[in-house]
Amino acid sequence: MERLRCQRIGCNATFTEDDNPENSCTYHESGPLFHDGMKKWSCCKKSSHDFSLFLEIPGCKTGKHTTEKPVIAKPAANQNRAIPAPTSMANVSPKDACPRCCQGFFCSDHGSQPREAIPKASNSNTVTSVPYESNTDVQQCHPAPVKKKVDINEPQICKNKGCGKTFTEKENHDTACSYHPGPAIFHDRMRGWKCCDIHVKEFDEFMSISPCTTGWHNASPAS
Repeated sequence: MERLRCQRIGCNATFTEDDNPENSCTYHESGPLFHDGMKKWSCCKKSSHDFSLFLEIPGCKTGKHTTEKPVIAKPAANQNRAIPAPTSMANVSPKDACPRCCQGFFCSDHGSQPREAIPKASNSNTVTSVPYESNTDVQQCHPAPVKKKVDINEPQICKNKGCGKTFTEKENHDTACSYHPGPAIFHDRMRGWKCCDIHVKEFDEFMSISPCTTGWHNASPAS
């Protein structure tokens, strides 16, 4: 029987109609929010600055797999924004309200204004010593990462952007993976990939953009 791809946000698993029990799907109930470089799921409020880590946040709801694309409810605009109170002029002194006094000029109504002391220029020849760190100390603080030994038949999940498939090293080759080398770009409510220069408005459209590069599956790509 043909395996189908689940369309729920955050799932991306394959299933069959005969093998689709309750609670087999873990997904996000509502769409993401993007603001000032932060990516956050509106349903569970979990967030991350890194897009790859954001996509790895597990879903907060469970149910059955489905091939129907969910309707993402857009978050309502905040109607309770605080309105800044007007500045009261009752406590402002006449000197503070006088334009001549504010600019430091002599004013016959309020008297002369004291001049602010001009700070002395610092000696430009002064050199601040910085403690020297040897390369040995740097290497001790940041040791080289240890590569994990993996069995060639052990199932792994590809971390390349836009892939997410399960693979084994035995079946891996130079055209096994279709992915986006990235990075993902979010700007002015547009979402897209810099690698293939495709930008859309809706998040589900962004997630369905076809990968533009082929290569090896990678379970631990460089950040």
